[in-house]
Amino acid sequence: MKTKPGNRKQVITGQLSKHRKGFGFVAWSEEERDIYISAGNMGSAMDGDIVTVELLPAATWRGTSGIQVDENYRPARPEGRIIAVKKRKVMEVAGTFRRLRKGRKYIGCVLPAGRSFAEEIYITDAPADICDGDRVMARLTRYPDAYRRAEGTVTELISGFNEPGGDIKLIARSYGMSDVFPAKARSESKTLRNAYVSRGRHLRSDEIDGRRDLRGETIFTIDGEDSKDFDDAVSIGVLPNGNYLLGIHIADVSHYVTEGSAMDAEALRRGTSVYLLDHVIPMLPKELSNDLCSLQPGEDRLTLSLDVELDDAGDIVSHEIYESVICSKARLVYDDVSDLLEGACGDGGAGSKGVIVGDYDDIEKSLLLMGQLAEKLRRKKEARGSVDFDIEETSITLDEKGMPVNVGIQERRTANRLIEEFMLTANEVIAEHFRWLEAPFIYRVHEKPDADRMLQLKAFLQSFDIPFKSSADKVHPRTISRILASVKGSPFENVINTVTLRSMQKAYYSTSCDGHFGLALDSYCHFTSPIRRYPDLMIHRIIKSVINDGPSRKSFKHFEELVQEAADGSSAAERRAIEAEREVEKLKKAEYMAGHVGEIFDGIISGVTGFGIFVELDNTVEGLVSIEELFDDYYEYIPEMYMLQGTNTGREYRLGDRVVVIVESVDVERREINFVLA
Repeated sequence: MKTKPGNRKQVITGQLSKHRKGFGFVAWSEEERDIYISAGNMGSAMDGDIVTVELLPAATWRGTSGIQVDENYRPARPEGRIIAVKKRKVMEVAGTFRRLRKGRKYIGCVLPAGRSFAEEIYITDAPADICDGDRVMARLTRYPDAYRRAEGTVTELISGFNEPGGDIKLIARSYGMSDVFPAKARSESKTLRNAYVSRGRHLRSDEIDGRRDLRGETIFTIDGEDSKDFDDAVSIGVLPNGNYLLGIHIADVSHYVTEGSAMDAEALRRGTSVYLLDHVIPMLPKELSNDLCSLQPGEDRLTLSLDVELDDAGDIVSHEIYESVICSKARLVYDDVSDLLEGACGDGGAGSKGVIVGDYDDIEKSLLLMGQLAEKLRRKKEARGSVDFDIEETSITLDEKGMPVNVGIQERRTANRLIEEFMLTANEVIAEHFRWLEAPFIYRVHEKPDADRMLQLKAFLQSFDIPFKSSADKVHPRTISRILASVKGSPFENVINTVTLRSMQKAYYSTSCDGHFGLALDSYCHFTSPIRRYPDLMIHRIIKSVINDGPSRKSFKHFEELVQEAADGSSAAERRAIEAEREVEKLKKAEYMAGHVGEIFDGIISGVTGFGIFVELDNTVEGLVSIEELFDDYYEYIPEMYMLQGTNTGREYRLGDRVVVIVESVDVERREINFVLA
């Protein structure tokens, strides 16, 4: 039975989110605000711990001023004290090692990485070969209390203090990520690759038997210039009836990563490959991800193929799924293919940075045909109301020492969109096929937006005189799509895109087919990247089971016990990967801007708060203009208008306004960039 907020003896259990400054919050429930825990009421709890909290009397909560609180009054924030730690999250900590002088001797200390981790870890017996500034892992041997700090021992050297890329490795390890695989998984991958190499890099005949042989077809990959793990290859043709035949050929990773193997267990634990600028933490060992499974040009590869017949309007007529073997005729690069399709280069241009082992004329004809089909698919997607968030993604260039030398915008060109359209089509077809089979499956779900958030978005758009023609609880994707289309090319396009995206629910993996709001689809999944996403690998196993044994009740029962774990684990892994990627991006942006202190930049107001305005520069770097730096007036924060307004002058700073700023200071350690208005 739920008790009223503020009852003296109320006790709840939840997860602690702890700030570097020592205070924290414990999640309570959707109905009640999180409980504030002051540093003095923290006890021995650390960030992420599951804790038991006793609520303090409501009259003592901050903002109540000791007044009597009736049952209908809700103070600003409930407060409590931690009385027990139920479960520890932190067992090991990634951080920077420091040797500190204490009296006549030196002691070791690890300063943890991450914004929320507050405790310094004292090292009781620091190894002699660990130097000041080295990045290390430390295992906790004693948790902090009111009288003593946490203690631990160094268990691993992540990188030397001056090692290029060590800062990125430290962030990765702070999120529990490592490019080192367990011994059994490494052994399995090396055994497979060594056997392949010993055969002169040829597949065994029994591996090919029973598969459709597509090695003579014009099939090729299109990826980024630095890519090494090629999951997908494409082909195209025209049928006698004039329809397109689009071929999507995906690496058959499940042939090598078998259920129950050490590689499979590790892939499930990792859930996804993580791309931290120039540092990749793969889901699979490199012997597979970069070689045996990667669809390299001129190499025979086992694949799972999907042929989709589409008519002249881009509508799906029929499809076929089957096991195959291919030999990619080219490894093409996005920019080169875009140059060709956009008419920017002549013959041979599409292969200038890639590798071609087939006939270029055949490849060029295929590319031009693919360009036609991709445009039809794009128009069809727009017609059904699919939401295309054209958010500007950051491109960061590092030098050989791992320092950022340029921060800009990553172009999303014709070839990138072409591959996106083809992969979206493949994922839609596969999801729909298995939905009708009622097979155990992993779907990609994007729920309808929350009504309250839509009301907030509507108020925000009104400040730009943009109409929101829909009820908040019955929003159709087409409504959002039309809003984004209406601001395309405007100075505040990226701000509108960003705020609208933040108003959406986050997509996740689920065993229930609950639709994808953003794509305006009833069924959607991830099928095209089994080298770097575990749900795709699991889906491949289900597909092959149906291909080889039919939709049997026995196999369905078997997979029912596996898909839920894979869906939940992969959703959590994806969230960790996104957080780590953002942390690395913030670090490198701060390092880059540290070299531009005092310089002037144009920007747009990307956020408005009670403590200042956030400004995003044209290169996507974001910094804060503190309200204390607005000297000309006293400014009042008007949240419903996303605006600061001067009480005397009436001057306004609104979301989306263009401003000119000077870089005042940068704190690289805290990833904070501070601006002042020019």
